[in-house]
Amino acid sequence: MKPLVFAIATLLPTLAFASPPPTSRRIAVLLVPMDKGAEAWSVRVESYMNEALKEYSGLSVKTSDDLFPVPADEDAEASLKRAETGFTESKAAFDKRDYEDAERKLRATIKEFTKAAAALKVCGHLCDAVAMYAASLQARGDVEEAKIATIDLLSLNPTFELDRKKYPADYIALRAQVATSRNAALRGTVQVKSKPAGARIYLDGDEKGHTPGTLQTLPIGKHLVRVARPGFKPYGTVVEVTPEEAEVSADLIPTASYKAYDGVLDKLAVEAKSDKGGSTMASIGKSLNLDRGVIVVLKEVNDSGGLEMSTALFELQSGKRLAAKRSNFQGDEYGQLKGEVGRALNLVMTQAEGGGEKKSSSSDPLDGRHGMDDWNETDRGGARTTKGSKSGDPLKGKTGMEDW
Repeated sequence: MKPLVFAIATLLPTLAFASPPPTSRRIAVLLVPMDKGAEAWSVRVESYMNEALKEYSGLSVKTSDDLFPVPADEDAEASLKRAETGFTESKAAFDKRDYEDAERKLRATIKEFTKAAAALKVCGHLCDAVAMYAASLQARGDVEEAKIATIDLLSLNPTFELDRKKYPADYIALRAQVATSRNAALRGTVQVKSKPAGARIYLDGDEKGHTPGTLQTLPIGKHLVRVARPGFKPYGTVVEVTPEEAEVSADLIPTASYKAYDGVLDKLAVEAKSDKGGSTMASIGKSLNLDRGVIVVLKEVNDSGGLEMSTALFELQSGKRLAAKRSNFQGDEYGQLKGEVGRALNLVMTQAEGGGEKKSSSSDPLDGRHGMDDWNETDRGGARTTKGSKSGDPLKGKTGMEDW
């Protein structure tokens, strides 16, 4: 009997070690915009909620970028491939100081890079091509055109460095001259719109907000503008910025999977109002491989950006509603929307676990107070009437109007 006991005792640690770790609940924010105004806020609100969700342990947060990846633009990718080939050939000619051949090849290469804007996340070889093109123009005596191309280079990448071993000294001096010229100091703006709204705006590789939006005080010259929204084909262009206002307008094309998902959002919004979900909710959970969903129904309530947000946490397969909350926001004029959305999400999550509001341990006595907390705790004279408080001041709680 003892050998058997010893064998089991020896095997148990191995079995415990081999047992699979507990899996995290797969959760996502499923946002339903009920109008065009809410649609413009949807990507931002979802990102704020995802950031708050990631503070909770035991959850595997799936964003819209995970569920509906932005597909590649095949035409843009093909142009990028041709542009990279042209860049290699152009660089070889430039390095040999065959500026006539380099100029011809670089002109065609830059056109291909322009067509590939939707596939360009950074300036990269486009900036290299523009720099070599400007240097080739100057070397061939076309100084004015070289200055214009240099303005484009400075607008695309103000900190672009020229290799002194590669570029002629005359062009390095010209670039310094152009950088301090009056034209380099000129600025312009670009209005960026998309259909649907709410897409992310990228300027020269950096995220700058969401559509509709205005890119202000941009250096004149060429800029790379991309527009991207989860579930839609990306859009990109190289826009010419002048002192006059320019506009970029993108009609985004949805993927087949996102189009199917978008077609059932109205039914999802109806099910989210009930205590128990339905077949649409279960189908979405299965197709997106999710355990739980934070279903958010968003409406615009006024033209100044006011929003009504209904948030509910569901077990998607069973349809069981775990918590719900309705909130109203007055836009994001002072950058407060992120905190308010996160607070609403925290209330729903803690309510689902049977707890109260999530509290922080901040030492700031004003933390969590918004300036309106005590209005219901004062009488008409402004004196605090909080129960249970004691004071040695004989005038405490007196308004001076008692004996009238």
